[in-house]
Amino acid sequence: MTSTAPEKTLPDSAPAPASEVELSIGGMTCASCAARIEKKLNRIDGVTATVNYATEKAKISYPDGIGVADLITTVEKTGYTAAEPPPPTPPGDDEGVPGAAPAADQELLTLRQRLLVSLALSVPVVLLAMAPALQFDNWQWLSLTLAAPVVIWGAFPFHRAAWTNARHGAATMDTLVSIGTLAALGWSLWALFLGDAGMPGMRHGFEFTISRSDGSSSIYLEAAAGVTTFILAGRYLEARSKRKAGAALRALLELGAKEVAVLRGGVEVRIPVAQLAVGDRFVVRPGEKIATDGTVVEGASAVDAALLTGESVPVDVGVGDAVTGATVNAGGRLVVEATRIGADTQLARMARLVEDAQNGKADVQRLADRISGVFVPAVLLITAATLGAWLGLTGDTTAAFTAAVAVLIIACPCALGLATPTALMVGTGRGAQLGILIKGPEVLESTRRVDTIVLDKTGTVTTGRMRLQDVFTAPGVDESELLRLAGALEHASEHPIAQAIAAGAAEADRAGSLPVPENFENVAGLGVQGVVEGHAVLVGREQLLDDWVIALPRELAEAKAAAEAEGRTAVAVAWDGEARGVLTVADAVKETSAEAVAELRALGLKPVLLTGDNRLVAESVARAVGIDEVIAEVLPQDKVDVVKRLQAEGRTVAMVGDGVNDAAALATADLGLAMGTGTDAAIEAGDLTLVRGDLRVAADAIRLSRRTLATIKGNLFWAFGYNIAALPLAAFGMLNPMIAGAAMAFSSVFVVTNSLRLRSFK
Repeated sequence: MTSTAPEKTLPDSAPAPASEVELSIGGMTCASCAARIEKKLNRIDGVTATVNYATEKAKISYPDGIGVADLITTVEKTGYTAAEPPPPTPPGDDEGVPGAAPAADQELLTLRQRLLVSLALSVPVVLLAMAPALQFDNWQWLSLTLAAPVVIWGAFPFHRAAWTNARHGAATMDTLVSIGTLAALGWSLWALFLGDAGMPGMRHGFEFTISRSDGSSSIYLEAAAGVTTFILAGRYLEARSKRKAGAALRALLELGAKEVAVLRGGVEVRIPVAQLAVGDRFVVRPGEKIATDGTVVEGASAVDAALLTGESVPVDVGVGDAVTGATVNAGGRLVVEATRIGADTQLARMARLVEDAQNGKADVQRLADRISGVFVPAVLLITAATLGAWLGLTGDTTAAFTAAVAVLIIACPCALGLATPTALMVGTGRGAQLGILIKGPEVLESTRRVDTIVLDKTGTVTTGRMRLQDVFTAPGVDESELLRLAGALEHASEHPIAQAIAAGAAEADRAGSLPVPENFENVAGLGVQGVVEGHAVLVGREQLLDDWVIALPRELAEAKAAAEAEGRTAVAVAWDGEARGVLTVADAVKETSAEAVAELRALGLKPVLLTGDNRLVAESVARAVGIDEVIAEVLPQDKVDVVKRLQAEGRTVAMVGDGVNDAAALATADLGLAMGTGTDAAIEAGDLTLVRGDLRVAADAIRLSRRTLATIKGNLFWAFGYNIAALPLAAFGMLNPMIAGAAMAFSSVFVVTNSLRLRSFK
């Protein structure tokens, strides 16, 4: 089984990349167009290009000595347009809209008008042809009057693209449609003006299959007009669906605040967000969006990140806490110092990751591209063979012509080209809404094979912060008093364990205020001592109490021993010469971790807990969340070796981590999932980024990736199956050209609609 691991390298060890550019491509009408452009670009020495039909973009890596202008010229020589996309409009600029939305909307409007006019003209033509009872004297001339504008004007985009391609010695889907519709119109004109079809009183039947008839009295105006309208309808629905598919990314880009209240000399000044600089301090009132990533320097509040991460519960923030741009201040007034602006913000990076993923290609898509690249020329050969075979075997020119036109129309490979990109666009967009960033389509294929998931303990399964766990009191001692006195003394210390006890005490004290100690002293390595409300208080190791000749009573000594056996840190508390209690502190397990592990098991994955902590602590955490396999006391640099050892056992390994020391292991694993609450190095090395610090999102990410891959495969199966089944039917005369046109349009709409089902992923 092939592993993707060797292809991944850490950012700091990667070779200097070639220059990269993303071009907007115009004029593409099907997958074979994208394949042609890609082929032409990749023929340039040192150039690696990926052209995406659904997003209408080319991502190109090119060496020194080649300029962007050269790449654009190459695309134009192929018969298409290319341009560097304009930079996204800054959120503070009210005059613009991010991306190319206006142009896309105008294109959609033009296509809609062309479709509606063609539909209005085509319906009478089709009805007259299909229902002989409606046919009156000279009805065929009315049909010609109505059908000609449809075939000439309605199908003009197809004719123009076919002519452009022909000038460059190429053939695409438009070539098939153009030849088919013009041939049907041309035959009809010949029959009307030079044959018998123009005679008054002529009647014309309609059949779903092809029958022998007198060619000089047969007209195909309903096929020419009907096929044009059906394909225009397919194009319109396809374009509308593509707009829907990209809606999540556009919504992401538009999430940011437009204006911000910056503090200038203590006075609030409202400016566009684009003018904000790193280090600026700005005010965020309740209900307002936070303008950019920053750190709270004043105030406390709850921040609602639902729009950005999908997390429904607001998170409490205070002085020193980091906040993210585009999240909403749900509580009090905050003053925030900007730490990242513009393209460096988490929102911008999320949008970039999503767009990069949509522009990439999975292996299955590369196969589809190779097929669609040769498909159109092959169809033209099959059309010629069909025409020759019918003429040779039956001598019926009409039947031969009809079968050949049906082959041309039915074979258009639109569905093939849309199968992967549309599913990717919807899947990655939906992931972004849920706080799951998929770096590229090849990641989807990795999720299918994974059978083992390695979970880093600190910051992934646990919160990464020490927290007060249990309080044990000596007989006759009030728990609230114990916490109040111990918490007051620990509050004066900077030690993480002391801060955990102080925070727990403040939380337990309804008033939320702890007394100020006197004569505070930090006893190095042992604990703290001082006077609180007239009591001489000691908080620390048992040895600190021993130094004051204070012994722990049996019940407290047993509680301390039991806590330490579970890997927790036990802290003794005494005052006025007597031991009063024991407090236990540990890195708290996240509330959702046990549920997340159960969900990962349900996906067929075996969870493994990996940590540098001692085995007692690791096994205690593993028991709490339901993990059987524990690998503890591992040095940061040895995490890579653990992943490699599991891979050597034949396992396909996913790794979830959040720290700098996880980055190498994330890159080595077959699938790396980086917690977005972690470091930049970990996020850069991962294949999937989980914006929330909730481990359940890892299970959601794998489910979404697998669902997206399944949708891609379903689309490709339909697209391949449709073409394989439909071509022989058309060639053997079992499909009327108009029915073939309707079927071809339906296949594209089906593929896009199937992809849109991913929008409902929960």
